[in-house]
Amino acid sequence: MTQPHIWTPPKAASKIVKIVDATSARFGFDRFPLDVPMVAREAAQIFGWNDPITEIEAASIKGFQGALFANANRSAWKLLYNNDLPSSGRIRFTQAHELGHYILHRVQRDSFECGADDVLAGIGDEQNIEDQADQFASFLLMPIDDFRAQVNGAVTLDLLGHCADRYGVSLTAAVLKWLKFTDEKAVMLISSEGFVHWASSSDSAFQAGAYFASKKELVEIPSGTLAADDSVRTDKLGREVPATAWFKYADRGLPLREMKMIMDKYERTLSLLILPKLSSYWAPYK
Repeated sequence: MTQPHIWTPPKAASKIVKIVDATSARFGFDRFPLDVPMVAREAAQIFGWNDPITEIEAASIKGFQGALFANANRSAWKLLYNNDLPSSGRIRFTQAHELGHYILHRVQRDSFECGADDVLAGIGDEQNIEDQADQFASFLLMPIDDFRAQVNGAVTLDLLGHCADRYGVSLTAAVLKWLKFTDEKAVMLISSEGFVHWASSSDSAFQAGAYFASKKELVEIPSGTLAADDSVRTDKLGREVPATAWFKYADRGLPLREMKMIMDKYERTLSLLILPKLSSYWAPYK
């Protein structure tokens, strides 16, 4: 097996995106959403490797998202994905995630088996190979220059839903991508049964103290928030709530805009908080 160049997730995805862009412009096929299986079959040729992905198959296995296996002499690979996942967007992201393992990690191991806690898990640890595969999938499916062009106005879940449809991904994946490049102070939360399952903040929100350490402690959904209001299932445009409802150290009287969407297939709630840019949420210095 040819020893590959060590690729970062953004650079590896960018190499493929440039080729797809040029091919689409030349032959006039639809650029989005990306045909991941087609790209996976051509990946070895794109990177000059001699151990291609030769098989891509659906597999119906409970608790399984995707997998990647080398054959006995590591001359070829098989990519598997669960076709029982709740949406085509989730399936496409899983396929891209496994392709990320092939491009980024295939010399490290000869098999990768990924469950729900591995694909689009929202942890954001760049040293973790599952998060690296997620990052690759995000850059591959949602090229940042094109994404920026789609969100040049006030952001709502409606607008981000348009992006999700354009790229053929889940709304969660689209929101996470937007959080990575926006200069807005914004926080996304996934919750169920009154507690935050996990959360992700934009850089500016995190630096201002607007984040939830849901992986380290149990975070309850506060009363007085849209997320806690069972009479509202969906509000994609958002409404103002006191910032102190979510962040106790926010200035009194300061509002934020909260959006909400119940994801029935997952039995979870997606919330998006847009906070005032010139604000801080850290505890007062004493």
